[in-house]
Amino acid sequence: MSTFDSTKRLLPEILNDIVKGKVQLPDFQRGWIWDDDHVRGLLVSVARSFPVGAVMLLETGGEARFQVRPVENVPFADGIPDAELLILDGQQRLTTLTQVLSLNSTVKTYNDKGKAIERYYYFNIQIALEGQVHLEDVLIAVGPDRKVKANFDRDLVLDLSTRELECRQLFFPCSEILNSDAWEEALQEYVPEHFNTYMKFRKEVMNAFRNYQLPIIELKKETSKEAVCLVFEKVNTGGVPLSVFELVTASYAADGYNMRDDWFGSSLRKVESRQKRLSKEPMLSGVEATDFLQAITMLHTLERRKLDNAAGKTGKQIAPVSAKRVAILSLPLEAYKKWANEVEAGFMLAARFLRKECFLSPSDLPCRTQLAPLASVLALLKERWLEPRIHAKLTQWYWSGVLGELYGGAVETRIANDVDELLLWIDKDEELPRTITDATFQPDRLDRLSSRLSAAYKGINVLVLRSGAEDFFWKANIRELDAEDVALDIHHIFPQEWCEKQKIPRKVYNAIVNKTPISYKANRMIGGIAPSKYLEKLQQHKQVLLDDAKMDSILESHLIPAGLLRADNFDEFYRQRKLHLLSLIEKAMGKASVSFSDVESDDDAELEEYFGGI
Repeated sequence: MSTFDSTKRLLPEILNDIVKGKVQLPDFQRGWIWDDDHVRGLLVSVARSFPVGAVMLLETGGEARFQVRPVENVPFADGIPDAELLILDGQQRLTTLTQVLSLNSTVKTYNDKGKAIERYYYFNIQIALEGQVHLEDVLIAVGPDRKVKANFDRDLVLDLSTRELECRQLFFPCSEILNSDAWEEALQEYVPEHFNTYMKFRKEVMNAFRNYQLPIIELKKETSKEAVCLVFEKVNTGGVPLSVFELVTASYAADGYNMRDDWFGSSLRKVESRQKRLSKEPMLSGVEATDFLQAITMLHTLERRKLDNAAGKTGKQIAPVSAKRVAILSLPLEAYKKWANEVEAGFMLAARFLRKECFLSPSDLPCRTQLAPLASVLALLKERWLEPRIHAKLTQWYWSGVLGELYGGAVETRIANDVDELLLWIDKDEELPRTITDATFQPDRLDRLSSRLSAAYKGINVLVLRSGAEDFFWKANIRELDAEDVALDIHHIFPQEWCEKQKIPRKVYNAIVNKTPISYKANRMIGGIAPSKYLEKLQQHKQVLLDDAKMDSILESHLIPAGLLRADNFDEFYRQRKLHLLSLIEKAMGKASVSFSDVESDDDAELEEYFGGI
């Protein structure tokens, strides 16, 4: 027996069912995310009777009992009615058409930069009758005041704020397409001479909407929940791809569990958001649902691996620890429920670990992808992570990943290996995790690190802070200033202006070797003058008044050779501070540094020429 029907329905009929609540959404579906360009494109396609794709609906009352919600922005004054059909595929299209054609309120959409905007949509009747035209010419969108302005809102280009203005300028509101009686009456009242033009528009454009046949695939309620989830995954491959979170949410929803509520929360069902709980820790504000699912999946597959080993299985019979998409999609609901709170606690411990390592804000975080394995491991270690031996191993692994820049790109295999190998190393002193053995830091990398987006750049900056760097102006170290919300940034030690006057290449003076974190106040006093001059200026400032010894101590807290800075000797300063930074990196990674002769090697011709002259 077939479990689906294939038919066609008039667009106005299905939109009417959506407004009445007969057609709704399974709650696991993502929200409406189409931007203004997508909205315009769909409207013009329907106006020209172009195919816009089939819609898939599921009959309610079967084995797959999903929580439901109305289509976006559809109001119900007397409570939400029971749905008869749920939208499995076609949500973005049907939501768009409902908001534009069936509701009198503004359409809540987005501009090309992702900013939320509100729009009303109009057809320019006269241009629409000219035949095939560009999208932006035939269809316009206006803000809530129904006006188009230019020259920074000083010039009024188009005013459609009243029905009379719409009629006189022949701009037809899309919200009236399915029922135009009131607009036609107004047209007869204000400009009856335009009625023939309007009737031609109604015949050629509006009737395309009213008579549009939308292909419908309707799954019967007898369809199994497994089949529903599989179909949902397969049909949602076009447009905006479904995330692994959305697919797992759909799978769990078929078993009556709302993972969207668990992650995002629900005021309607009084469920607290797990994401919001995590975000209370600033370092965790960027954690995504996929990170959380990866951490749970690694612990679940690690547990399976241990059971396979205990059962005497060998080789490929032993389940691997995994964070790959296929493993997440196979994560049983019971495993999610078992590990969710443990993993949440693990992420909280990860935030504590990062604070202890001197990470001050989310922007300091080198690699968000390293959080998932860290949280998984800490979920099992709990407070043991503070034991000196364990903490030393955790920090060596973490800094190897950061400074070795091993967590860029696809990292699913690495993070899974890390959870397994790091725990074995911690508990049984087995072989070093591969992240530690794979990590290398070439000395000439310091000559190229200038981008604040680089993991190693961020990591080295934090290592300098961790070593106790004090500010040049305020009587506090940088960590204390950050806690007091004093504006901080990474600035040049030898100022850019001075370096350019000395003909020092930008690639050299802009490298991290010539940068350090200081306060805005100190940076303003440094300006573009020689170090010997700005040090004197700083020390003699009436709010500072430091002698040379104290100032030298502050400089050395940044690994800056004070004597060379006072002598304005950039070349020797660069050489010495580079070695100091390499020593700091070596200590963090637990690996011996290269010899000094290797420090000067460089493949960049400009850098090689400059350093060759030192």
